Amino acid sequence: MQTQPKASHFIDGEYVEDTAGTPIDVIYPYTGKIIASLHAATPPIITQALASAERAQRDWGAMTGTQRGRVLRRAADIMRARNHDLSVLETFDTGKPYQETSVADATSGADALEYFGGLAGAMTGEHIPLAGGDFVYTRREPLGVCVGIGAWNYPTQIACWKAAPALACGNAMVFKPSETTPLCALQVAEILHEAGAPPGIFNVVQGMGDVGASLISDARVAKVSLTGSVPTGRKVYAAAAENIRHVTMELGGKSPIVIFDDADIDNAVSGAILGNFYSTGQVCSNGTRVFVQKGIKEAFIARLGARLQGVVMGDPQDPTTNFGPMVSDTQRKIVQAYIQKGVAEGARLTAGGNTPDRDGFFIEPTVFADVTDDMTIAREEIFGPVMCVLDFETEAEALARANATEFGLAASVFTNDLTRAHRMAAGFAAGTCYINTHNLAPVEAPFGGSKLSGVGRENSKLALNHYSEMKGVYVAMNDVEAPF
Repeated sequence: MQTQPKASHFIDGEYVEDTAGTPIDVIYPYTGKIIASLHAATPPIITQALASAERAQRDWGAMTGTQRGRVLRRAADIMRARNHDLSVLETFDTGKPYQETSVADATSGADALEYFGGLAGAMTGEHIPLAGGDFVYTRREPLGVCVGIGAWNYPTQIACWKAAPALACGNAMVFKPSETTPLCALQVAEILHEAGAPPGIFNVVQGMGDVGASLISDARVAKVSLTGSVPTGRKVYAAAAENIRHVTMELGGKSPIVIFDDADIDNAVSGAILGNFYSTGQVCSNGTRVFVQKGIKEAFIARLGARLQGVVMGDPQDPTTNFGPMVSDTQRKIVQAYIQKGVAEGARLTAGGNTPDRDGFFIEPTVFADVTDDMTIAREEIFGPVMCVLDFETEAEALARANATEFGLAASVFTNDLTRAHRMAAGFAAGTCYINTHNLAPVEAPFGGSKLSGVGRENSKLALNHYSEMKGVYVAMNDVEAPF
């Protein structure tokens, strides 16, 4: 498959290049080889992208929601028809196995385009009757030009999760992918343009943090949506506050999975695998603190160890591979350092921990038992395939310890006690909670965190509130009285 795009950026309905920008090499994580070379956006590129978006948004925002929805739904159909090619590209871009990208990336993006395309025509205001015949009506209006800043773990999905509600509400978007995975968003832009989105409605510009900062600080930008780390989130929030920008942020986590001794142990092990090793552990909502009630702790660890024998590590383009490399050598080294800290601080290594002697940025799925709350691996986000198993005795203890973190993205409970399940879900200090599963993110449901894990929500009808403003119009049906 051709991985080198026609140019680095997609602006005003066409590919655009400026070789004066900083070079960006795209590395295939399976081989460590360069598979494409792009250039970061220069100031003229950024200006061109924002001007194009601002110009296009006026007409796009004036269209009916039904008209905009048709474009998004056509884009969803195109994306599904090209799922194989988009999945292959996503695997080249991220290193995630095709077995995963073919069912979780472009398909999720298409779901978002279809869902918000269907909602676009249903965005209406309300009539509020008042005493004496006066009334107020409300209008939901677009914000204008939005900026999306993507992370490297789900480049296609994140681009669509941000573009779909933004465009449905009548906004334009300038999207900056992560410099680590810059290829997939260009395909999203192509598809939207092919589906009938006017030139300029969804522009893609490449670059590092300085490009994102230039976009966020521009006076033409009304809203910023970031998926990324907490340190980046702090910078974005501060920059947005300077000019009173609308902001949504989906940041990191150190999420708990709480497993009671009455849980179905196979389901609990499956949930822990999905919450720690899917995407080689590179998922923000991963449940990396696995609290297991003492009575079943050793049985859980043994069952987990047996299931890890089913790991197939290899060529991520091979459909039989179910565990791929990390996205970069830098990220792998970060994870290796955390594994060393876990060993040094006294955690019991029960699986993995090694770096395979092979090309690519592989690292084994790793499990630590006898982890305590004060260990570094239990407190800091690792963003790699490292599971921490902690034990507990009582429900109250489990809930208190699960919430004892500065993060609050996700949390899950495994139990066959229905009332306890709902008590735990109500008690979790997290924005996205699960009962007897983990890490599912249907577009129909809100996704996001509390505390340091973010602000606002992606997906669901709630996302429309983050990409629009409600205008109230008071209509007087009587004479106006004044004191003089």
